Amino acid sequence: MKKNIQIELKHTNQKDLETLFLFQLDKDANYLAAFTSKNPSNKDAYIEKWKRLLLNEKVNVRTILLKNKIVGSIAKFEMEGNAEITYWIGKEFWGKGIASIALKKFLEVEKTRPLFGRIAFDNLGSKKVLENCGFSKIGIEKGFANAREKEIEEIIFELK
Repeated sequence: MKKNIQIELKHTNQKDLETLFLFQLDKDANYLAAFTSKNPSNKDAYIEKWKRLLLNEKVNVRTILLKNKIVGSIAKFEMEGNAEITYWIGKEFWGKGIASIALKKFLEVEKTRPLFGRIAFDNLGSKKVLENCGFSKIGIEKGFANAREKEIEEIIFELK
């Protein structure tokens, strides 16, 4: 992880959603994320979903900034009673340590534990991010990955 990268986290607002929507259109990013919406190109559905999440007090959504430029997002949400982490970095910013730095900063403000992370079995970048931030692998499940149009293994991580 490159420690000289200075990123900031800010509360996500509706204006940020325009840029964040564009990041998730990337085919490679969708493939790695795997468990995406059925139609990631549906901007209206994306914006409406995130507008609802921004109003939900159980959801903590932050926009990741590098030199005042939006490079991704990170959030804590609840799924089936568990606190889960999600993050998305624009493809052009991959491999720079941004996700690890952002997650470490996020964990300073988001104190919910345990916190779970789920990744596609072959998303090695995300595996490294979670492990760098203290998450431990606790299991594997199978689930339908919309981006791959098939069932795949999903690795579950936990931060206690």
